[in-house]
Amino acid sequence: MKPFIACLMLTSPDGSLHPSRWTKSPDGDRSDFSKICDKVREELRCQAWMVGRATMAEMAKGAPHAPEGSQKVARPTHFANREAKSFGIAIDRSGAVHYRGPDLFGDHIIALLGHDVPDSYLAELAADGVSYVVAETADFDVGELLAVVNRELGIERIVLEGGAATNGALLASGLLDELNFIVAPALEARSGTDSVVEFGTDGLAGKVELSLIECQQLGHGMVNLRYAASKPSNS
Repeated sequence: MKPFIACLMLTSPDGSLHPSRWTKSPDGDRSDFSKICDKVREELRCQAWMVGRATMAEMAKGAPHAPEGSQKVARPTHFANREAKSFGIAIDRSGAVHYRGPDLFGDHIIALLGHDVPDSYLAELAADGVSYVVAETADFDVGELLAVVNRELGIERIVLEGGAATNGALLASGLLDELNFIVAPALEARSGTDSVVEFGTDGLAGKVELSLIECQQLGHGMVNLRYAASKPSNS
């Protein structure tokens, strides 16, 4: 069974994800916005957070350091810490992220990897104490990998805080259950900036439907737009 996945994004009304570029507001500042976002995250009661490759690489800040010599590695799974209380999950099909240790922000790392990742990369993760799940076929099915995580570690609720492409891919695949767009009273309005969700040139029309759960007023001029996400009824 796949875990329940709720996407949580702090954004401006124009879809910007970069508070450092936002206009100022008399209702609050970036510190206020961050604290509100943290409170909503806690209320989601998730055991793990999840991001895509690019976001995880920015946070991990590691460099390649594969162990020397031949290494015997476990496939398709390696769980270095089954007793962790919280987890950080990386969707990293190509095995491009490198870590400095087994945890980030106090959360144990789990990498979701594609079938073709080399043994040398798996050996690096194992040496760092990082857990991983490798796809057993060329089809990189994130839902199947998360079902393994659910079965092996008991992770039932995940908060997704990925970039636009990761959010779009999981929406298109039907893996997201809920969206939480926390909208702050600020604007960026630069051309070419990142957005909350993107999915290629065709977009998500015909691939997902949203239904409003509630609109929460959060203070400091912020609102949380909560949506249930589902596959279109005619799909």
